[in-house]
Amino acid sequence: MKSTQFSWSSFFIRFCIALTLVFASYNSAGLSYYHWAITKIPDITSVMAFSGLVLLVGWVVYIRATLRSLGIIGIALATALFGTLFWMIIDWGIVAADNVQAVTYIIQTILCFIMATGMSWSHIRRRMSGQVDADDVDV
Repeated sequence: MKSTQFSWSSFFIRFCIALTLVFASYNSAGLSYYHWAITKIPDITSVMAFSGLVLLVGWVVYIRATLRSLGIIGIALATALFGTLFWMIIDWGIVAADNVQAVTYIIQTILCFIMATGMSWSHIRRRMSGQVDADDVDV
């Protein structure tokens, strides 16, 4: 397989990295950067600061790639798609709307799907339509 070839495993890797990024930043279980460092300001250590910068770099990379590949309209459509799916999950009684921890995890997972889709969209669009982004053209 060429390094430029895209597959489900490529998407899954991007999704797992997004999961790590999102849930390491905050989760309702209390095992996150927020609970470890942010709640301890002004007693932050160099390790906490370094970890925060690593997370910030990850967020910037994912957000910029998602904005560039999906654009505002694409992000709005993805949010609407996953939002209505979430609405159906609540409406069908699969998850109770007052279960804050479950709702938080679902919203964070939706964010991961949107970010992984944004990181992968150029590859997906190329496979579906044959169109190449200007960034993908060899000089």
